[in-house]
Amino acid sequence: MTGKATGKATGNHRLRAAGLAAAILATGPAAAQDNSVWDPGTLPETRGTVKQYTLTPRGDVDGLILTDGTEVKLPPRMSGAVVFTVRPGDAVAVRGMRARALPLVDGASVRNEATGATLVTLGPPEPAADDAASSGRIAALLHGRRGEVNGALLDDGTTLRLPPHEAVRLSATLRTGQVVSARGALVRSPLGTVMEVRALGTSPDTMVEVGGRPARPPGSRAEAGPPGGPDAPPPPPPGAAPPPPPPGGAPPRRP
Repeated sequence: MTGKATGKATGNHRLRAAGLAAAILATGPAAAQDNSVWDPGTLPETRGTVKQYTLTPRGDVDGLILTDGTEVKLPPRMSGAVVFTVRPGDAVAVRGMRARALPLVDGASVRNEATGATLVTLGPPEPAADDAASSGRIAALLHGRRGEVNGALLDDGTTLRLPPHEAVRLSATLRTGQVVSARGALVRSPLGTVMEVRALGTSPDTMVEVGGRPARPPGSRAEAGPPGGPDAPPPPPPGAAPPPPPPGGAPPRRP
């Protein structure tokens, strides 16, 4: 895999959940020309062959085990980029700080020796992306677990995402086969391209603004809290008489 792709995270939690968007994939010497402040080329290099990935409890890749037993630590947020860059059996060159008394490397960059693809892990995720434009024909509608429409897949593979209540409002536009224009925060990563839609229409001139998720109404289940929460009255002491029945109500049931 060659070329360079720089992901951009957005303020939306779902897009941040794709933290691999911060990855920088480069080929050969181009890796030293990325926009990172830090240069991984100044760090010690460790070479070896990938035996397997290491996983977090959620199943994200957070490192590599080399065949000589060396453990390479990598950020879990870049899990997707890691598996697209190197796989078990691949020869790799890792730049990063080595532990003093352990076969452990804090990986700053990993290069696939066969393909030249390089993953640079230095630095925090990039700031939120500016609005970008995208257009294409809707190949399929995307749905949530309850069957609600929450996005669309364009014929070029781009994913458009928007809140379900806005998808209902724009149902005349969100139709399979319809050509649409969209504006929003765009994220490109080794896994694909996704846009958090902020405006949508059948052409750039007819786009309408797309709102965020609606606020929960007062007294909703999320605000009420579970029974017996911090605002609930304390239980009566042992042996106390039961509370009086409500006016006009049935007497309380004894335990």
